[in-house]
This record gives sequence, structure tokens and C-alpha cells, in this order.
Amino acid sequence: MSYKIRSRIWIESDNHVLLGKGRVQLLKAIEEMGSLSKAAKSLDISYKKAWHLIDSVNKSAKEPVTLNTTGGKGGGGTELTDYGKCLIKAFDEIDKNCYEFLDKQLEKFNTL
Repeated sequence: MSYKIRSRIWIESDNHVLLGKGRVQLLKAIEEMGSLSKAAKSLDISYKKAWHLIDSVNKSAKEPVTLNTTGGKGGGGTELTDYGKCLIKAFDEIDKNCYEFLDKQLEKFNTL
């Protein structure tokens, strides 16, 4: 018999979710697409939900995570700040290390 550990991590700030897997996916999509609406569409979530998630991240973070430019002749857009990019990198590293740790712990379970 083979066992697996399933886990989800998220980072909170004052009892509000700052980052989790879904928010990080949205931030990565924004970085790739340069637009919140295109990022939301690519992840098959509503613009309203995406806007709410990004607003929540920006309010919970120490610094702005995204910068918005208003529309006009060239159109608007959303881009990540350097701080936002650092948050993604840190979260991905924590997530990876968490699963490596859990896999090692599971080895103890498999020997029982």
C-alpha cells in the first residue's frame, strides 16, 4: 500500500490570508498577461473575484504587490511590483520545502 500526504499552506497577516496557492497563481498570471482581466480569464475566474483577491493581497501585504495603470488609447494593465515578485518566489520556496519535509515524514509512516 502506498500513502501520500496532502496539504495546503497559506500565509496570513492579522488573520487575513495574504498568500495561498490560488492567489500566487493569479499573481503569476498577471505577470504573464500584464492584465488582471486576462489573468482572471486564463484561470477561469470572474474579474470581480480576481479583483477582490488582489485587493485583499495588497491590503494584507507590507507594500503594494501590484500596480495598475488606467485604460486609455493604449489600454490599461496590471503589473507586479518587485515586492510582489519576491513574495511569489518566497511562497514557492516555502511550498516546495513544505512538501519535501512532508515526504520525509511520510517515510516514517510507511515503515510502520
